[in-house]
Amino acid sequence: MKKAEIKLTVELDDNNVPEQITWESSDSENREQLPVKAMILSLWDHNYKNSLRIDLWTKDMPVDEMKRFFYETLQTMGDSFLRATGEKNIVEDLRDYCAHFAEKMEIKEG
Repeated sequence: MKKAEIKLTVELDDNNVPEQITWESSDSENREQLPVKAMILSLWDHNYKNSLRIDLWTKDMPVDEMKRFFYETLQTMGDSFLRATGEKNIVEDLRDYCAHFAEKMEIKEG
């Protein structure tokens, strides 16, 4: 069986606010730590039937990039949900909401 490891490293300031976040994967061609400004990790706990989440962003994450990050996350969640369930109708509704979100947040789609 093939295994891969994903490693996240979060450097915190004295107030436990993320200053730097990096990630690396043992399955990647490029095995160096790559810096990121924000992350959303969501896991499903089968035993308790609920989600476990970690949402972090660095203190220098620009607000306009955070808006774009959420927009793209919503879009890709729709892609994942469609692949996992085949539920086209609700994904179309999510796409409509994403367009509304982009308009309200003044995000240029594309």
